Order: sequence, then C-alpha cells, then structure tokens
Amino acid sequence: MDATNPSSIDLSSYRIPGHDGCYYLPNFLTEDEEEYLIRKIKEYPQQRWKQLANRRLQLWGGELTSKNVLVAQPMPPWVETYPDIIDRLKATGIFTDSPHGKPNHIIMNEYLPGQGIMPHEDGPAYFPVVATISLGSHCVFHYYQYKNDDEGEAGGRSIDPAPVLSILLEPRSVVISEHALYSSHLHAIREIEEDTITAGNAATPPMLTDLGVPIANTDRLTGPVYCRVMSEGGVLKRATRYSLTYRDVAKVAQLKAFMKR
Repeated sequence: MDATNPSSIDLSSYRIPGHDGCYYLPNFLTEDEEEYLIRKIKEYPQQRWKQLANRRLQLWGGELTSKNVLVAQPMPPWVETYPDIIDRLKATGIFTDSPHGKPNHIIMNEYLPGQGIMPHEDGPAYFPVVATISLGSHCVFHYYQYKNDDEGEAGGRSIDPAPVLSILLEPRSVVISEHALYSSHLHAIREIEEDTITAGNAATPPMLTDLGVPIANTDRLTGPVYCRVMSEGGVLKRATRYSLTYRDVAKVAQLKAFMKR
C-alpha cells in the first residue's frame, strides 16, 4: 500500500480470504516512520510505563475505569502529528460509524522475545474494531473461539486450543479486526522466542511447524526474509516488538470533570 497517501486505501483488497472482519495491510508505515516512533517510545518518561507480569505498556489518551469509562488525557504531542496514523486509519473507513469517528485510545505494548499475551477479548468498552500496528519485530497473531460446551474450569467458558486463524504480522504492518473476530473470538500471541515455519507447496500453505496451522496471510507478506521462509521453510527469531492498538472508547469523561466527582 501507499503509506504516504491515506486517501488511496481500499480496505476490501486487504481482507484475509475466508475471514470476514480481518484485514492485513503491510507497509502501513515507512521505515523512517517506524524508526521515529520507536525512538519516541523509548524517550517517553519511565514513570509512564506500566509493568505487568509478562510485558510492560503505556496508555495514550487516558485510562479506563471499572465502569468502562475513559478518563481522557492528552495524547503524547507527536501521536497526532507525525506520522499521520490516525488519518490513515480513518481513511480505511473502519471508524466511520464509531462514536467519535476515529480512535481515541492507544495501548502501546512492549514484547520482548519470549513474551506474549494469553487468549483474551478486548471487551465492551470499545467500538468493535481494533487496529494493531507492529514496530521493530514480527509476531504471529492467533484468533481463537470458545468451545460449544457451556462451562470450563472455575465456571468460565473453555477455549478451543486450536486457532481458527493465524497471521504473521510484519514490522510496519497493521492488522484490523472487526465483526465476529472482535465480538465473539479471542486473540493471543504465544510466549515463544522464535517461529518455525514448514514451507508451503502447490497443495498446502506454509504452516507453523509445532501447531500444524497455516499462515493465512502468506500471499500478503512483502518482506524478503518472510517471503523466503514461507517458500523454503525456516526459523524466524523474534526481537523486541512494540504493538500500538488503536480503538474508540464509547464513554468518555474529561479528567477535570472526573476529579470533581
């Protein structure tokens, strides 16, 4: 795609075949823009990081309350200027019907090699669309569904361990999830340091060797290393990855008004 001309984005041409509601756009950012964003992330004040058990993150635009209200705070000044990611996402049309017509909240996750996130849903606080941009490294993004049985352990719904969709996210790409993939499926990143690929052929697509599941966006990949591994097989080692997740929170309270309550 042309990352410098947001008006040219035709989202329908980036849909993952057979999966309504999943779109993969390679080269959503240029290399210079990626380098700039990573530098700004690293320069952000250390006290703004939140340390979790398996990763750390930053919240841009505010924090959610227990009642799913966004207590709005200003975005970092460079988020809405350069690069113009929000305008590019608006140009895809995915936020046209959202409450604010554009994302108003960004979670920036840092994943070191071997770090990931368990299958989860994003929940009802957000308009049912999420756009995830990858910086610095690839990963494999998995979607899961619940089993048909009513309850799993501890009264919760049990998850089918076999992914229904697996896509490789290249650096500078964006994956967009909407419809059922957002509202009734879960998504996850496995806690591994490398991805081993079994080469595809005329009869079968490239597969994740240990899971035996296909890489669904093989024909959308553009990076020479990733294309070679898809055709020849091999190992892709993960590096530090920064994930920017853009969403629109429906209910918003300004910080000053919230503090007066």
